[in-house]
Amino acid sequence: MQEGGQSRSYLIPLLLLYLLYSLGMPLWGVAVAGLWYFGLLYLEDSGSLDKLGVSRVLGIVLMIRTRHGQDVLEKISRNRRFWRGFGEMSIWLCLFVMLGVVALLVLTAISTAMAPPEEYLPASDLLLIPGVNSFVPFWWPVLALVFALVIHEYSHGIQARAHGMRVSSFGLLLAGPVPIGAFAEPQMHEMIRAPRRERMRLYAAGPSINIIATYVILILLSATATGLVAGNPGMHASGIIADEAAEEAGLLPYEIITHIDGNEVLGYEVFSNEMAELSVGDQATFTVLSHPDHEGERVERDLIVTLGNRYQYHLGQCDGDAVCIEDMEVLLADLGIEPGDAFLGVSGLRSGSSSVDYYSNIMSGEFSLEQTILATSLTPLAMIGVPIQFDGQTMLLEERAMLEAGDSAIASVLGTDGMLMLFDFLFWLVWINFLLGFANLIPMVPFDGGHIVRDGTHSVLARLNRNMHPMRVESLADRISSMSSILVLIIVAVPIILPRLMG
Repeated sequence: MQEGGQSRSYLIPLLLLYLLYSLGMPLWGVAVAGLWYFGLLYLEDSGSLDKLGVSRVLGIVLMIRTRHGQDVLEKISRNRRFWRGFGEMSIWLCLFVMLGVVALLVLTAISTAMAPPEEYLPASDLLLIPGVNSFVPFWWPVLALVFALVIHEYSHGIQARAHGMRVSSFGLLLAGPVPIGAFAEPQMHEMIRAPRRERMRLYAAGPSINIIATYVILILLSATATGLVAGNPGMHASGIIADEAAEEAGLLPYEIITHIDGNEVLGYEVFSNEMAELSVGDQATFTVLSHPDHEGERVERDLIVTLGNRYQYHLGQCDGDAVCIEDMEVLLADLGIEPGDAFLGVSGLRSGSSSVDYYSNIMSGEFSLEQTILATSLTPLAMIGVPIQFDGQTMLLEERAMLEAGDSAIASVLGTDGMLMLFDFLFWLVWINFLLGFANLIPMVPFDGGHIVRDGTHSVLARLNRNMHPMRVESLADRISSMSSILVLIIVAVPIILPRLMG
């Protein structure tokens, strides 16, 4: 029973749980969500939540408030001039990034509408909750999420104090044992009275600190990646082409090719040079290391490979189509592939350190400054798909087993397991901070981006028509903000809903 003797309706919560199940959430996930929700209701009705100083919001979210950290906040925010400058820079950074966020959302919606995917993520994967999401494990992402939320909300709090607004409390939002959000609560009446520019600085500070943290940690990730090397120099293939030389010789995916005819294969260039010396029909001895056994040991063996015809293999992909063959011949000529070139019959040829080379290249100095800046700026975006592709892992497990600690000071101390753990933690720190920063810049209330757009629109309208009544400006800004929020919501919903409707 609720206050006033009114009975509580459980129909809507039960319907929502059924909706989650129908959208693909596993039964155990629905059961856990149901137990958590009804458990919170019981604790709320019994008065236990009030005794603990916590409250229930949005049905299943537990809000925990605390005044701890106020002293630290005061010390950090003392240099008000610096933090106001940081807030101003944050506005412009967020506006720039927001354009990218909107462009990415629009492109995603258009591509989904034009070519709906045959498969789509289940409901449990729509919210990136560690341990519930199929490609987001628990421990490292949870620690990364707590870190990202703390710096995000603390940055809001610092801006509030730098502009003279008091922070009544900090808090954490929990869905079960998983933190899904945090908050800093400035005094509401001070927030309302504050100039809009100051509020924009406050809203922008949270996402900007996550974006800055993304790239600072990415540099640390790159440095860590340089401390991981291939335990066994050589090349491996992720795929073996059917009915070609490698398959007939018995080569397996992720077996390491260390020698060709006794010549050590130190990298792709050496491998290519060795293959260039061979022709169609030649027999070559490939020395390979097997997959590691339960003790991590690999067995060396020799394979006698009768090499195929690379030129004819590619022409064979045309299935006799004359136009295709003609175009393929031109393409092969451009690539320098000639009749008689030897063909092993593998795909995805990579070195043992390829899983970390992508990150270590940021610090390698092999590229120009412009190339390094471009690669660094795009790397977090490329990292988004890594856990999805590798089932929650930061790299393929087969390639992870090929790595070992290098001879640097830190690598020597931490060892292989320690370096891989550090790599995983830094990876998830980059991943979580990037997504949290970008997600909060969706120009839709209640995200920080929505508040920035609303206050920014008000400021622009006031500048454009100084004779307009302030209440008229307020009403028009709110209307534009609401319409943009609805539009963005539709754009966000298209990639989620359309595949399910088409399916």
